[in-house]
Amino acid sequence: MTAYHDQIAALEQVVGSNQGWNAISPEYAARMRLQNRFNTGLDIAKYTAKVMRADMAAYDADSSQYTQSLGCWHGFIGQQKLIAIKKHFGTTKRKYLYLSGWMIAALRSEFGPLPDQSMHEKTSVPALIAELYTFLKQADARELGGLFRELDAARAAGDSAKAAAVQSKIDNFETHVVPIIADIDAGFGNEEATYLLAKKMIEAGACAIQIENQVSDEKQCGHQDGKVTVPHADFLAKINAVRYAFLELGVDDGVIVARTDSLGAGLTKQIAVTKAPGDLGDKYNSFLDGDYISSADDIANGDVVVKANGKLLKPKRLASGLFQFKPGSGVDRVVLDCITSLQNGADLLWIETEKPHIGQIKEMVDRIREVVPGAKLVYNNSPSFNWTLNFRQQVFDAWKAAGKDVSAYDRAALMSAEYDSTELALEADKRIQTFQADAAREAGIFHHLITLPTYHTAALSTDNLAKEYFGAAGMLGYVAGVQRKEIRQGIACVKHQNMSGSDIGDDHKEYFSGEAALKAGGAHNTMNQF
Repeated sequence: MTAYHDQIAALEQVVGSNQGWNAISPEYAARMRLQNRFNTGLDIAKYTAKVMRADMAAYDADSSQYTQSLGCWHGFIGQQKLIAIKKHFGTTKRKYLYLSGWMIAALRSEFGPLPDQSMHEKTSVPALIAELYTFLKQADARELGGLFRELDAARAAGDSAKAAAVQSKIDNFETHVVPIIADIDAGFGNEEATYLLAKKMIEAGACAIQIENQVSDEKQCGHQDGKVTVPHADFLAKINAVRYAFLELGVDDGVIVARTDSLGAGLTKQIAVTKAPGDLGDKYNSFLDGDYISSADDIANGDVVVKANGKLLKPKRLASGLFQFKPGSGVDRVVLDCITSLQNGADLLWIETEKPHIGQIKEMVDRIREVVPGAKLVYNNSPSFNWTLNFRQQVFDAWKAAGKDVSAYDRAALMSAEYDSTELALEADKRIQTFQADAAREAGIFHHLITLPTYHTAALSTDNLAKEYFGAAGMLGYVAGVQRKEIRQGIACVKHQNMSGSDIGDDHKEYFSGEAALKAGGAHNTMNQF
């Protein structure tokens, strides 16, 4: 018996045992149940955590099995992304969603557009998680609804072969619900605040939470200056808070992504507590920039002195009260951050870098793996990088080091379109194309994401439409630039009434009212033109 018929059989018993339920069709009820396989966000978190853990194990066995995601700022965008993935690749395997704090700040705050500094409402984070999964569940319902209508048509036509084929699609249906890696920024407060927000995120469906080691009330975008990190003990307390939230809610295999911003962060707000030479606090303080002193005469009013490396250190303190780290200490701090996080409950790492350079990432990962062999990364293929210029300069530098003549190229001007068809530019594009596979193989990157691609695609497509529609092309700007392409590329939302749930509503009306149902999908529905 198929899964579909198992559901029908179970509901036949339920309906049959209740007097007065004669109008209820067990098959219709089974359809509705299959169209809504996740009743709560916790159901989603538990399911997707297992998916993600299986993917992590698959990557450990074969680095070509890396995973990917795109950041989505609205449920509809996430839905269309997963529909497109299923259409083009036949499966959603190893394809996730990323929820970006930057995009929430810029696009989803009630204050309007805000900088990425944790100033947006923390409730907007779980709200977007819930919204994304609402739209993904609707994508399931829509696709299954179409299959149920195909099944009814095949039965009505007496086509048993067609009915069996559709039945197989129903029984082997793959959900659009996939893991979300959700950005909790620096935790929006102390460890209790982090725990409370993490619970809301998990209850909304998040199986993976990304947290960074910046000071919560000083948080900056990872690609901006002025980042301030916290001592390891403070960060580990927040990792513990997230783990407790997962365990309290029964998501025992929830995933924590520990992000370090230390590579680009030259400041700390506080000196770490240390109890013995060489402990974690002492290691953190050893990176402080300052002057070693020999007597109290070297201390001015307001100076702070700590014992580090067995000596008295007077750290450099800025007018803001912040302390500086030693120049060039970023890589060493990143490695210590990552090892410490993995040894204290984190599952994956995120190293925020200033450029997409496999060699740079590999250097750090190799050092981490000397201590924690299974270390894996989530990596931000950020739109903040100028990918074209970065990779052209990487090729330029590699060729120059190899003794190849690069006199035809101006390294500083390689972004220019005049270089687009050159050998150097073509080689750079090849390296960009294989960056994810190469980095997964060579630098331990399990998951590749782009934080805010759909922000940029929305702006680009809107710019193109505005230029055409309000210009000489007029209505042709929409027809040729949008609708005609939608039809020919099989974009689901060209039938926007169907996409919004009109057909699902018609099905339900028929379930509830039978022949008396007033349905929208009749002969005069203009959606039939597509």
